[in-house]
Amino acid sequence: MKQRLHWTKAKLGTTEKGQRWSDLMPLVTWQLWLAREIIEDNPLPWQKPQPQEKLTPGRVAQSFPGVLAAIGTPAHMPKPRGKSTGWEKGKKRKKKPRYPVVKKTITRKKKEKKEAA
Repeated sequence: MKQRLHWTKAKLGTTEKGQRWSDLMPLVTWQLWLAREIIEDNPLPWQKPQPQEKLTPGRVAQSFPGVLAAIGTPAHMPKPRGKSTGWEKGKKRKKKPRYPVVKKTITRKKKEKKEAA
């Protein structure tokens, strides 16, 4: 069950992150356990159907996207892709401000001239 719920797949760099992940996993398991009453078993073709009372957390996780689709999301719909609508007619355009180019030069020490004696 740990592998199915991705408890062993987390590659966390510090002990604190690992502890937080370990604290989170039982909460996720309880959420799946409590959600089994509202989940419809949706077995893959090679899986046997399970009774509603005996759904495992892995089987509930497999069917959980259906619950999330029914609940909905607070996010906005994605924007359409493709050609943009273009610039509105009659809207004035402003030119970009131009700035002078700043050139940095390298300052070198002046060479001392040797005088012939």
